[in-house]
Amino acid sequence: MTTTAPPPATADEAAEPPAEPGTAPATAPRTTLRTLWRRWRWWLLSGLALLLVGTMVAGIPGSDSYAPLDPRSGAPGGTRAADQLLQQRGVTSRTATTESELAAALRADDTTVVLSYPDELPYQELARLAALHRGARSRLVLVAPDQPVLNAFGPGISTYYSDADGNNAVAPSCKLPEAVNAGAAQLGGQSYDPGPADTGCYPHGGTRRSLVSRTTGTQQLIVVGSARPFTNERLDREGNAALALGLFGAHRQLVWQTPDHGVTTGTTAGGHKTIDQLIPAGWHWATLQLAIAALLAVVWRARRLGPVLSERLPAVVRASETTEGRARLYHRANARGHAAETLRRATRRRAATALGLPHTSGDPDRTVLTEAAAARLGRPAADLQHLLYGPAPTDDAALLRLADELDDIEWQVRQP
Repeated sequence: MTTTAPPPATADEAAEPPAEPGTAPATAPRTTLRTLWRRWRWWLLSGLALLLVGTMVAGIPGSDSYAPLDPRSGAPGGTRAADQLLQQRGVTSRTATTESELAAALRADDTTVVLSYPDELPYQELARLAALHRGARSRLVLVAPDQPVLNAFGPGISTYYSDADGNNAVAPSCKLPEAVNAGAAQLGGQSYDPGPADTGCYPHGGTRRSLVSRTTGTQQLIVVGSARPFTNERLDREGNAALALGLFGAHRQLVWQTPDHGVTTGTTAGGHKTIDQLIPAGWHWATLQLAIAALLAVVWRARRLGPVLSERLPAVVRASETTEGRARLYHRANARGHAAETLRRATRRRAATALGLPHTSGDPDRTVLTEAAAARLGRPAADLQHLLYGPAPTDDAALLRLADELDDIEWQVRQP
């Protein structure tokens, strides 16, 4: 019979102490960087991808925060293009929001004031601005004014509250130089009925016109039914750009009215921006997207609870054996008082239930219980109180007698 010799032990095996007979060799897991990378690489790559996408989304320019017809707005409804063309021709442009700024602009000489939102002026402010003495060589342009605004700045001009189609170009049909130089333009919006001394351009059926001009000395009033041909999206159509340059570039100074709603949003009382306003709008959406992605990852990787499985117990212990085991423990510890109190408490609760007495998790009232039980059994209440609330038995025989008497009382109480 031939035997083969075992292979020689390696250096690591020789360094380890021999295991004791009958015990399994202990294996200590080694946590290395490679193990951690394999375990967490998908989470790290997912987080890096989400961070990259959030950064790209945050870098996308958001919507314009300016109102329509604002000369600072590059949105389709803004007027930045027209304002930049005017500035290239030497016109100095600025905006006015408050009443004091508008009043100063109306008093200035050689200035064109464009009221883009005249209907939003309060009635008292509108009356005060209309009563001002306007500067020499000034022009006031009212954009789609309502009748109260016309009564304040241009009495005698009536509006028809109509919305003419601004997609079709209309010839000026008047001698106003600005309109003649511009030619056909897409000037729609509301239409007006000019006064006898007024000049009406761009007809819209009958005597109605989309542009009305009134000159008083060196002061001029221009009423236009809509500012849509002057916006960024329509400025390059027909003669819209030429008409905008003629109406708004007559003087060296140009003042645009901007609405005051939303001007102070996100700023403090001193005009300083808050932290929330300094954060780009795209980062808010990126944070929301990251939160939704994290929630989806949690739902994806969360542990699923399967169906409930019933497990067979290794042994079934009867209730009687449990009771006997506890009784042996009481007997070994000589805890006759504790055992008696346990029996009495259980009897009191069951008797109170049989007698219809109110009780929750605690014991029922002592006096009420003994009187009700005495009335049911025909026994003195003092005897029942001694049995249900008496002292602890002195020996095992007294404990057995107490148990029998309590059982007898409970049985009698349950009888109808």
